[in-house]
Amino acid sequence: MPAPAVLGFRDLGLVPYEPTWHAMQRFTAARTPQSGDEVWLLQHPPVFTLGQAGKDEHLLFPGEIPVVKVDRGGQVTYHGPGQLVAYLLLDVRRSGLGVRELVQRIEQSLIDLLGEYGVRAELRPGAPGVYVDGAKIASLGLRIRNGCSFHGLALNVDMDLEPFRRINPCGYAGLAMTQLRDLVGPLDFTEVCARLRAQLVQHLGYAEQTTLTGGIESL
Repeated sequence: MPAPAVLGFRDLGLVPYEPTWHAMQRFTAARTPQSGDEVWLLQHPPVFTLGQAGKDEHLLFPGEIPVVKVDRGGQVTYHGPGQLVAYLLLDVRRSGLGVRELVQRIEQSLIDLLGEYGVRAELRPGAPGVYVDGAKIASLGLRIRNGCSFHGLALNVDMDLEPFRRINPCGYAGLAMTQLRDLVGPLDFTEVCARLRAQLVQHLGYAEQTTLTGGIESL
């Protein structure tokens, strides 16, 4: 069955992590073969999340920032205001994409988005995510359940990077982090969101996009 022609986007604003995570789980559990695919665009208040492969030793001194153990792949990362998070709730089996190809398409969406700002980004073998001059600017972590994906990507746009120094980001001690503002100067967060939407629609093979209404409390 081919993927739907339309990819729906839900702009959720600044929302707490745990209710959003549980809403993703409910959404995925309730899917049918006819369910549409969605991307949730949002920001989180400060939080560290520890993926299924995560080790407590990579939490150096979290301090007052809460730590949540979650069901995505990967190690520990940080989310905070000014970081653009996109959760990809897709029927991967229906799309015909393998998980590796899906990850590659997401990464290429980010690389091309950054290229629109004149930033040359690249991949690092064996380390999912997107890098600029050796510093990580975007992280990826997915979970596939019953052929459907949830969780997604986090792009550092205009945020406080200090909390990344309290962890070994993605399990790498001393990994440098960067963000788009430090590379290009002041920018419009809403514009970055719009550009990411367009890149995901193109690279994931949809014909068009639409904006969905309703927050996580309705999901």
